[in-house]
Amino acid sequence: MGLELTGEQLEAFAAFHEAIYAANAVMNLTRVPPEEAWLRHYLDSILFQDLIPVRAKVLDLGTGPGFPSWPLACARPDLKVTALDSSGKMLGFLRTQPLSNLEVVQGRAEEFGHREKFEIVTGRAVAPLAAQLEVSAAPCAVGGFVIPMRTPNEPFDTVRLEPLGLVLRDVVTRPLAGTDVVRAFPRYEKLAKTDRKYPRRWAEIKEKGLGL
Repeated sequence: MGLELTGEQLEAFAAFHEAIYAANAVMNLTRVPPEEAWLRHYLDSILFQDLIPVRAKVLDLGTGPGFPSWPLACARPDLKVTALDSSGKMLGFLRTQPLSNLEVVQGRAEEFGHREKFEIVTGRAVAPLAAQLEVSAAPCAVGGFVIPMRTPNEPFDTVRLEPLGLVLRDVVTRPLAGTDVVRAFPRYEKLAKTDRKYPRRWAEIKEKGLGL
């Protein structure tokens, strides 16, 4: 995958693995069995790391207990990663696993407030694509990319992108080693500032999405 992790980084992954499954016994943080986590959580989280520029500011929306934010921050110490989620329970765990380049923020994506700040905005399994793009566009800097983590059977060109300032550049697909799973990473480039009326309130997003 183009990464050579140090012994210290591998130890950090092992410690995170032990911690999340110890906490999972009482907190229900993940349904992925421990023996599958190295593939389905950690490797999956860094599957697209080569699409992220060096020293980029990365925003992970709906991070849950830290995916993909924590593995990305650990594997790529050059990045500055912000992990956003509305669940205090999930973030309560994530805050017990601090990294110097990882910021943990509790809040809703559509109410985040930061605009045109991050070179990369991502998120794993975040709502329908149109909703994910709407909440991702505003915090993405002009010249940056929104790269949702999706499945390859989705249509990626059925969202009104102009008001968000986005354009679909390409779709990168990657197999998850050791499985028959294929991940899709559509790359939406931010060409212009997002219209100030976006993102809307979540109820409006759910009621009337930006689909074509």
